[in-house]
Parts: sequence; C-alpha cells; structure tokens
Amino acid sequence: MSRQVEKVPVVIAEHEDIALRIARRMAEIVREKAEKGKNAVFGLATGSTPIGIYRELIRMHREEGLDLSNVVTFNLDEYYPMDPDSIHSYHRFMRENFFEHTNISPENAHIPRGDLPREQVEEHAREYEETIRRAGGIDLQILGIGQTGHIGFNEPGSSRRSRTRLVALDTITRRTAASHFFGEHNVPAESLTMGVATIMDAREVVLIATGEHKALVSQRAVEGEVDPSVAATYLQEHDNVTFFLDPAAAAELTRVKTPWVVSEVEWDEQKETEAVIWLSKVTGKSVLRLEDTDYRENHLSALLMRHGSGAPLNGQVFNDLIAKIRGRSKLPRERRVIVFSPHPDDDVISMGGILYKLQHNDNDILVAYQTSGNIAVFDHEVRRYLDFLKRFGREFDIRSESVRGMIDRIEECLDQKDPGEVDITEVLTIKRAIREAEAVSGIQALGMEGSEARFLNLPFYQTGKVKKDPIGPKDVEITLELLNEHRPEIVFVAGDLSDPHGTHRMCLEAVEHALEQYEGESPEVWYYRGAWQEWKVSDADVLVPLSEEELSTKIHAIFKHQSQKDRAPFPGIDDREFWQRVEERNRGTADFVDHLGLPEYYAMEAYVVRRDGRQIEHEIVPTSTLAAPGTGGQRK
Repeated sequence: MSRQVEKVPVVIAEHEDIALRIARRMAEIVREKAEKGKNAVFGLATGSTPIGIYRELIRMHREEGLDLSNVVTFNLDEYYPMDPDSIHSYHRFMRENFFEHTNISPENAHIPRGDLPREQVEEHAREYEETIRRAGGIDLQILGIGQTGHIGFNEPGSSRRSRTRLVALDTITRRTAASHFFGEHNVPAESLTMGVATIMDAREVVLIATGEHKALVSQRAVEGEVDPSVAATYLQEHDNVTFFLDPAAAAELTRVKTPWVVSEVEWDEQKETEAVIWLSKVTGKSVLRLEDTDYRENHLSALLMRHGSGAPLNGQVFNDLIAKIRGRSKLPRERRVIVFSPHPDDDVISMGGILYKLQHNDNDILVAYQTSGNIAVFDHEVRRYLDFLKRFGREFDIRSESVRGMIDRIEECLDQKDPGEVDITEVLTIKRAIREAEAVSGIQALGMEGSEARFLNLPFYQTGKVKKDPIGPKDVEITLELLNEHRPEIVFVAGDLSDPHGTHRMCLEAVEHALEQYEGESPEVWYYRGAWQEWKVSDADVLVPLSEEELSTKIHAIFKHQSQKDRAPFPGIDDREFWQRVEERNRGTADFVDHLGLPEYYAMEAYVVRRDGRQIEHEIVPTSTLAAPGTGGQRK
C-alpha cells in the first residue's frame, strides 16, 4: 500500500543539515556560472530561517575561498515605510548577516526600498522587475513561509499573476512580527514584496520551514489544493521546487503524523502507541473499548495481524500509559536537581506543578535562570519603578544627587527612544533586576527559598536586541561550572522544537554542550515544553497529575511575574495571558488522558526523559523518492 498525498517534493532534515545542503547547492551554481563567465542570480529571504545558509556561505567564502563576486541578489521584500538603517530594516539585516562578510558587490545586491515617497513606489516596483529581467532571471529563490501561508509578503488573496508591488500586511503577519518591533502597534502596515509570478519565474525554488508553529501551514502548502488564500500552494505548479522542513515543521504531514494512512509501516512499540491513541481519538472510544472493526476501517489492519486481535494491543497500550502517570509519591525524592529556565518565568509556566511537588519531596533544587529576559520588559515598567524610587527618596529623606541625576538621565533616554532601539546600560540593568525579583517571588510562591535561584545571565543574550549572538564557549563554560558545583542527579531543560535561533533552543544548546563536557555521572535529563505547546501523550515519558489546588498554586506563581502579565511584550499570535494558556494546556492534557480511559485528573504536565545522556532526538522520515535541490521535481 502506498498513497502519495504530497504535491511537492519534500525533504525532512534537521535545520543545520538544511542550511548546509542549500548553501552547497548555491555554491555549486556560483561555480558553474563562473566557469561560463556568467553571474549567479539568487532570490534571498530574511528572518531566522535562512541565517544558517548565510553563515555557511560566509564560512565557505572565508575558509574555502568561495568567490561570490559574480553573485547578483534580489531580496523578496521590505517593510514600508522603513528607513534602510533602522534595526528593523531588511537592508540592515542583509548587510549585517551576509553582505558585509562576503565579496558580493554592493551594486549587485538589490532590496526593495521602503524609504521612497508613496508616489514613487509603483515606479520603483516596475524597475525592480526590470532589473531582475536584465540580470537574466533568478537562478535559485530562497523562501520561508509565514503563518498565513505567505511567501514573500504575498498575503491571502494574492494573485498567481502578481508582480512586485506594495501590499497591506495581514493581522497575523503583523502579530508574528510584533516581537521584533516591541509591540504590534510599531509594525508597519505595509510592505513592498516580489509577487507570486516573480517568484514562480525563478528557475529553482527552495522553501524552508522550521518549528512546530509552521507545521499546520506547511502541511496545507504541501498536501492541500492550490488556493489563493495560501500563497505557498502556488508552488505546487512550479517545475523545480523543493520544500525543506525540519522534523517539527513536518509534524503534521500525513506520512509523519499518521504514516499508516499512506504506506506500510515498520511497526515498533512507539508507533503502535501513537496509532492506538490516534484511533481512540478518531473513533471517540477509550483505548480498552476499541474493536477489531475500528482497526480494519481505519488503515490499521496490519496491527491486527501483528497481535491477532485488537484486545491484547489495547491492554498493552493502556498499561503503558498508566505507567507514565506519576503522582508525588512516585516522583524523585531527596535528589540533587537543577532546573534550567531560559527566561525568568519559564520554570513556573512550564513546570510549576512538578516543581511544587519536588520541593515537598525534599529535593535539593537549584533553579538556574539562563538569561535575564530584560528585553521582554516594557519601558512603562521601568518608569513605574523610577517613580517608586523618587517617592521612596522623598518619604525617607534620601537625597542622593547621583541617584537623582541617574533617574533624570534614564527618563530622558526613555523619552527620546525609538521603538525597538537598544536600551542604555542602566535601563537594561533595571529591567534585569525587575525580572530577577519576579523570579524569586515566583519560586517563593511554590514554597521555595530565594537562595534556590541562580541567575546565569548568559553572554549570548546580552545584545539588548531581539537578535542574539550564537552560543559561545563562555555560555557553555558558565553552564558547566554550575553542573560541576551542584553535581545534579536530575536536570530539567526546555526541550523547545521551534525557531532554531530562538532563545529557548539556544539555551538548550548551551546545556547540551555543557553536558557533553561534564565529567561527572550523567544526570537524568527531563525535557519540558514552553508556554505554547505540550508534549503529546504518546511522546511523553512522565505525566504528572495536578489537583485543582496545585494548578491554582502554579498559576499564583505565574502571577508573580507582573511585567509579563496582562500583555506580555512577546505574546506571539495568542492573545491569552500565560496563566490562561497554562490552564488550558494542563487541563487539556488531563481531559485527553481521561478520554483514553485512564483515571480522571484535574490537570496534567508532561515530560520527556533521557536517562543515558543522549540529546533529545527527532525521527527523520525517509525521503528516497523525493527530489533534491537542482534535480527538478514533477509538476503536481
């Protein structure tokens, strides 16, 4: 049995491998063109998705002598209006992340201009198209995909015939960009973008998607019908396109999520569990009530052949799921524990329930806050604390000229600051102190002591900007020093599968590198999830039930993070407060476990555990029949 549902060639690989493969393909084009005395013309994208490609090309240029002097580039888009020197400008992004580190000639690097008067924009767009034509067309176009399914900034409703033009940005697109602009209200409402037809004219197209927040839209683009409301589906009509998805972005593809629907499966215990849980959800029956006809009618006859009937498998899966549930009596007791929290609130948001239980089990706990989280504090919070300092000084007759002068200078800087501009050192320090005080208050709400908090303030985060530095030796050294000091038997870490250049993923990288160098006995590593997702029940190794009172205590601890309450600086596209997301997530997990026929609990947290020192892994689904870049793909 084999049924093809993917309408474009898809390669599933880790982000680093994707970047390497595409960079090598681009280098191949550069050399082929150079031998013929021609230019290599590339369409480029911005954001976190292509950064790995640019870094590899820079490395190849510096270390392997890759000559990029014959490269001509055209960027997909630019915000409008936008000063080219703004920290939000794609002109600046490309300079800092690529052009300045290579020998690409500045006159060969083309980016739509966001600083033109509105009456000149239409003519500029026509000239942009003409410049692409004169360059001989684009040899390879790099694309990302937005959560609306946009490619470039071709939002829902874009025509297949559209060319470079000024467009209005979708609300979801602006919300997604809000974190980079320190608030949705600062995100431009328009953008200049290449059109769909311009993109489709490229001789070769690669689309990259990373992170589970791109999973649903990637599945729609790959398996859905061509639809103007999802511009990426137009790529199904391109003769030479390849989608590159990391395992998280590929999670909703049929061959990943429910492979038994499209082909024969090499069954193992994990896949059997996933299939039975899926069947329970599809049929609306608890695990122990599934019948043989349910298996036959839902592509799972192979499991009946393996087990003779559904009943033994139902019982096996049910028992395995029951074994995952661990109340306080089955959780670690009197162990040395380090909880690594990327930001100063991830500990209570993601694992406040188990932290509360571990505290009452007399474990020796240290919560290590890896970054200050200071860029995620609104300026009005700083002003509130400055006002408090002034009132405090008046009430207690503390008249320090140096303090008064500092307060005046900080208030003046805040008054003159542009949205997203890097704060002065004093403001960053105040914001760090605000978050540290909230973190201590948060763990105290769980019954812990302030002395159980450790603030690592890892250097990679200390840019003052949304964009961080790569993880470096000092970040790993600081983390390793803590491991050597506390000698943990258990380590908790955020197992984030989203943006490979996001803070959570980078903090995970720092811990994994430190554990590789750690010379003590390898600790158990428990992975928790962030504020947006939870582990699937089939993937989780441990399910921790929470009573109504325990969930209430966890939420109370989240409330202590006042700078993140009501309206967090980086909320994503979810308008709910963190405590609301947590309540729905934890109660939703418990409700699903109840649906499977397991004991009913009020709420639940889920964890993946590694006991052998191995890093968390993804399954890479074989893609032997799919096209690689440059080989061409059959039109679907």
